[in-house]
Amino acid sequence: MTQLSDITGRARGSYVQLEQLIAQRFPARKLQLLHRNRALSALAGANKSNFRGRGIDFEEVRRYQAGDDIRSIDWRVTARTGAAHTKLFREERERPVMLLVDQRQGMFFGSRYCFKSVLAAHLAALLTWSALEGGDKIGGLVFNRREHREIKPRRSRRTALALLSEICKYNAALPAPPGEGGATLSDTLANLRRVTRPGSNVFLISDFQGIEDDMACDHLFQLAQHTQISAITCADSLEMNLPRGGRYAVTDGELRSELNTAHQGLREAYRESYRQRQEALDTIMQRLGIPLLRATTDESPFNLLQTYFGEARP
Repeated sequence: MTQLSDITGRARGSYVQLEQLIAQRFPARKLQLLHRNRALSALAGANKSNFRGRGIDFEEVRRYQAGDDIRSIDWRVTARTGAAHTKLFREERERPVMLLVDQRQGMFFGSRYCFKSVLAAHLAALLTWSALEGGDKIGGLVFNRREHREIKPRRSRRTALALLSEICKYNAALPAPPGEGGATLSDTLANLRRVTRPGSNVFLISDFQGIEDDMACDHLFQLAQHTQISAITCADSLEMNLPRGGRYAVTDGELRSELNTAHQGLREAYRESYRQRQEALDTIMQRLGIPLLRATTDESPFNLLQTYFGEARP
């Protein structure tokens, strides 16, 4: 019998199985996505109030009362009646959860426990089941460089399974055939803007290759004005630092090559290049008020999410 510790530990392997993602529904019950605790809010930096989406519907107009928000005054009714009137809004009871799940070639990488593409799948599964457990609609967009698949948000187990099945399908298609496709992260964010309704709770799961593109930043800025976004970047320890000096065999699953890390200058340049890319990503997200969580292939995806969304429901 599968133990809870088996599905809350590190993700493993170069490919993911649907059964593994379905099993994440058990630990996902311990997560609460709509609660942004202090640790998560701190990651958004000084611009954490950037979100502009009301998540409310117009209900009625009534006479202005002391304490009403003057920004909600209905000036047309006020001018017609000669008395101040204010608009009342009814808060939406639901906030659809939308996942953006990256399964591009760059995610097909790992050095120890799992590939980044597998890590992203496990994170997406935990978020999917947690949203459904919380009574929210769940949908998403899964993509690679050749194509993408949109899952319209619905509050149903069938939709959750459809989303997880698409993730598995895209994951199984890795590695990508050489020279095919040309869709960029900017293109994908444009598609996400098109299918995401204002007030949604959006989770971006990617290594964010291409985020520095001006169009990608603009799409992300526009999306952030009307939705609540959390970003989760996936990384592997070998991306951060080359191993100590020596010769190492590396493979992409088809071709095999040798990596020589004996030169200290090479290792330092490699480490500095990674640091600069991460610093640029931090700057973009902080400017937009988007909290950035860092997931690595040698750590538990559940433990990461529990840190920021782990308060028990009342």
